Amino acid sequence: MTDHETPEPRSEFVESTATRIVRRAAKYADAEYRVVHRRNGAPGEQALLDSLNADVEAVLGRYDPPSTRRRGDSLVFSHLYAEAKDAAPPSPALDEDGRAVVDVIAALLAAEVESRGPLRLSRTQNTLLAGVYEQLGAQLRELGLPAHAVLAYRRAASLHRLNEDMDAVDRCGLWQARARCQATPPGWRRIGPQLSDLLCGYGYKPFRLLGWIAVQLALFSVALLLFEHGSVSDTLYMSMTSYLNPMGLGDTADLAEGGRALLATESWVGTVSLSVFFALLVRRWFRL
Repeated sequence: MTDHETPEPRSEFVESTATRIVRRAAKYADAEYRVVHRRNGAPGEQALLDSLNADVEAVLGRYDPPSTRRRGDSLVFSHLYAEAKDAAPPSPALDEDGRAVVDVIAALLAAEVESRGPLRLSRTQNTLLAGVYEQLGAQLRELGLPAHAVLAYRRAASLHRLNEDMDAVDRCGLWQARARCQATPPGWRRIGPQLSDLLCGYGYKPFRLLGWIAVQLALFSVALLLFEHGSVSDTLYMSMTSYLNPMGLGDTADLAEGGRALLATESWVGTVSLSVFFALLVRRWFRL
């Protein structure tokens, strides 16, 4: 084993802090089970998040971090993050003894303490901790704690932004939006976010809109053929031209009323779709 691979020794203060984190995680996991899974009238997941912040503050109040001269490529609570990654089955919510649940919550508490603690993180440590948060975000969604996953992905995006890794920021932003949608109560309020995800990945996948534009062109072309019964080439030309540029009265004088209404509708749909596409594309190119 090389020097780079040798784990950094953990101080007594780090061990005691880790012990307090695990104990609080065990209590928190019990509360999580009562609130989220039993639904017995207790406060919802947001109340749990408030409790999580209180736990983090309590640990920080007694946190004695290691020397600032520690290695810049290691994390203080790396052993807790490793336990969460190794112990969690594909579906932590199905873990019978609850060990995986405690490990994930303990890792989230530790990550919050480490990111909000007095030690300044190096660029490498930011990257490592962002990876931990991303891992925890996926596990928290499986646990049925999507609002907690939103917190994890938001922290990961912030750390990636410090490193100016904008592709990673977009990746975390997409998963954060999906977790937020999952945290929304089932019903009509989910329709808008789900539609946004389907059309353009919440704006993080603008080129997905090109596929929907192609579908729109095909549907309007087929509908125009059914209305007008003209040649395929002329209909395709008229449909594609109308999508990009609305036709005037002289261009549609020979069409039936249904054909005119169809082309007018197509022009409006094309204007909206292309405007959204180019707005998202500019945002992605210039990181607005």
